[in-house]
Amino acid sequence: MLDITLIMLGAGDSTRFGLPVKKQWLRVGSDPLWLVATKNLSGFYSFKDVIVVSKESEYMSSFAPNYKFINGGQTRQESLKNALSLVKSEFVLVSDIARPMIPKELFNKIIEGAKQADCVVPALKIADTAYLGEEAIDRERVKLIQTPQLSRTNLLKQALETDVTYTDDSSAIRAVGGSVWHILGDERARKITTKEDLSRLNLVSPSLEQFVGTGFDVHEFAKGRELWLCGEKLEFELGLKAHSDGDVALHALTDAILGAAGLGDIGELFPDTDANFKDISSMFLLKEAYKKVQSVGFELVNADITIMAEKPKISKFKRKMAENIAVALNLTPNRINVKATTTEKLGFVGRGEGIAVIASASLKYYDWTKI
Repeated sequence: MLDITLIMLGAGDSTRFGLPVKKQWLRVGSDPLWLVATKNLSGFYSFKDVIVVSKESEYMSSFAPNYKFINGGQTRQESLKNALSLVKSEFVLVSDIARPMIPKELFNKIIEGAKQADCVVPALKIADTAYLGEEAIDRERVKLIQTPQLSRTNLLKQALETDVTYTDDSSAIRAVGGSVWHILGDERARKITTKEDLSRLNLVSPSLEQFVGTGFDVHEFAKGRELWLCGEKLEFELGLKAHSDGDVALHALTDAILGAAGLGDIGELFPDTDANFKDISSMFLLKEAYKKVQSVGFELVNADITIMAEKPKISKFKRKMAENIAVALNLTPNRINVKATTTEKLGFVGRGEGIAVIASASLKYYDWTKI
């Protein structure tokens, strides 16, 4: 048995994918696509290590504690070099999380080819006439290169120590004089690049599970500040003390949405020690947090907000507050509920010293089958 480490590359931003969700976070059943792809390949062999490269490596690690995770770079090559720094095995198998259906037959052929060259590469032939610009070219000489690719680790590390950018491992290996062995690829190993590619794969629909999060926040009144609640400016002699604009209701809602997705809290994303967030709009922070939640595969089902304040009176603003949030999150207002209450003169709220808010939010998986 060969000494092999598996590297799964998934640090891209899915800019060509055309959906609010990164393709690596589309749910197949309950699992994100990156986990489906990794489980698929890692189930074929007893790898020394399984390394997943991502821009959300800390978050990913909560899904699969038995894998190793490392942050990616700005390019595929940078991401691969980061992962190779952890590799101690003689061989490394590099694949993309965007190829979730790699068949075992293809994997076996790659492993069997290890003795043939320094790098084993699956490649597809093309059946149609091919042109390069305005010139017809010999299609027999054209190959569509796929992953996974199996390489000798030390040679691949050496090959990537350059300023030249390579789009796959075999190109880098060949550039330093290494040998490359092509095997026949497989249509099932085609890469997901755009949303249209999803229809070519027989993937399970997302689970119908829902996830609930809660948020709670408190701010004291302060002179010389504007009072903002749910994105609505209220005419009142006092505002709320805060690093941002002090919209305590949106802070609680942001925490609820982040909590439902397991993404921490507002203070982690937008620390009050960062001058960039000084007096910033809390509605902007809510929208940015929700974009992050969407990018990892969720969408908001509904939210419920309870504002606790003795003053000012909020009842007449509730509908407009709900509309503000709905517009910001691209939802219909019936998905957002805003309530107001007092604490019957009890506690710091009852004494008119500040405002407290509790919020809850429910999320579901983004349903890519309906695009």
